[in-house]
Amino acid sequence: MAGNTASSIHVIGGGLAGSEAAWQIARAGALCVLHEMRPVRGTEAHVTDKLAELVCSNSFRSDDSRSNAVGLLHEEMRRCGSIILAAADANQVPAGGALAVDRVGFAEAVQRRIAAEKLIELRREEIADLPPEDWDSVIIATGPLTSPALAEAVRGLTGAESLAFFDAIAPIVYKDSVDLSVAWFQSRYDKKGPGGDGADYINCPLDKPAYEAFIAAVLAGEKTEFKQWEGTPYFEGCLPVEVMAERGPDTLRFGPMKPVGLTDPRTGMRPYAVVQLRQDNALGTLYNMVGFQTKLKHGEQVRIFRAIPGLEKAEFARLGGLHRNTYLDSPRLLDRSLRLTALPRLRFAGQVTGVEGYVESAAIGLLAGRFAAAERLEKAPMAPPPPTTALGALLNHITGGHLAAKTEGGGKSFQPMNVNFGLFPPLPPTDEARLRKGDRKPALSARALKDLDDWLGAAHRAAAE
Repeated sequence: MAGNTASSIHVIGGGLAGSEAAWQIARAGALCVLHEMRPVRGTEAHVTDKLAELVCSNSFRSDDSRSNAVGLLHEEMRRCGSIILAAADANQVPAGGALAVDRVGFAEAVQRRIAAEKLIELRREEIADLPPEDWDSVIIATGPLTSPALAEAVRGLTGAESLAFFDAIAPIVYKDSVDLSVAWFQSRYDKKGPGGDGADYINCPLDKPAYEAFIAAVLAGEKTEFKQWEGTPYFEGCLPVEVMAERGPDTLRFGPMKPVGLTDPRTGMRPYAVVQLRQDNALGTLYNMVGFQTKLKHGEQVRIFRAIPGLEKAEFARLGGLHRNTYLDSPRLLDRSLRLTALPRLRFAGQVTGVEGYVESAAIGLLAGRFAAAERLEKAPMAPPPPTTALGALLNHITGGHLAAKTEGGGKSFQPMNVNFGLFPPLPPTDEARLRKGDRKPALSARALKDLDDWLGAAHRAAAE
């Protein structure tokens, strides 16, 4: 138990961001109370009461720390002692160059370590309004599924509307129901990743007529509608398959259904399009349909997806669906240490701040926890990570990157964002000029890790003083 809660930092929400924030607070030596409303109150997307439950994909995306921004973020978080990355590394399943996890083992690992940490008290209760006034340090990490009452309280406090969007969930298929006389195992370009062998995805090929028939069926299929939220933007990184199809007949073929780097062993040729399935659990019995988030009604999903070659007899462990998400206009509401400018005792972390993706959400939880712990322990205010790092680039995006941006109509343009090298400051012109094609991203990554190590060293020295 955390003991004296009057001196504790309170973290509301036990998802990836909240769990990471609580862990970082405790590792710094401060007391923490972690509030999680499940199972007292469930959500539309969660199915267990475990901390850090993954409700969409089981992939943390690329683990390439040299040439991919999210892989770089993985490495930065590892160097910061992230509980989320430690649990992911311990529960990974084959996924080519990606870091994908057994979702049950992952959540159990996070919960086990949180429960064993003596400086963290876990309370199963809903905080349905603004936290009590005597909680002088609070991190709200309620994620995209923030309870309506709390969301309304924040809106009332800030005088600003939080922006809502939909997040879509991909179906999961039983492996033994896939026809492997048609489908085959292969990673793009036979790339080997953590725990993988270069054949980590099941690939279902479509020729041109099959692809065109699939697009027509998706467009005509009956969808779940949420008319009360019409006009609300989707996550660009988690678009429903039918929304992508509406953007043009080739959008999917150049997106999640792209066939590059794949060869159909039956023909020796690259297919016109492909549906990939990625391992979803450690046993290898479940595979999720990569990029197939959808708002198609369940009966339509079964009908349309079984028309995909190799999936004619597919059995679904879970069908796709939608849930409502909420995020803040963070550049206008939060300061550089993630405090709400209208009420600085409140910090925000995770997807509600306007970052997109599991890893990015946990990363902001990591920063919020470190900022709050430094403040509580009466050390010098913690400097934010340099903008040259993946952590700093994300923080910049949500606390200032869109501050002056406007839409053509003059409205707000702030949107959720995955980490990407476009958020990083450019290399000095002289260095940029000397780089050969393909060397820019590794150079940005090398600079980031050096600057991160310097930042961590400075933080450790400040804590010791």
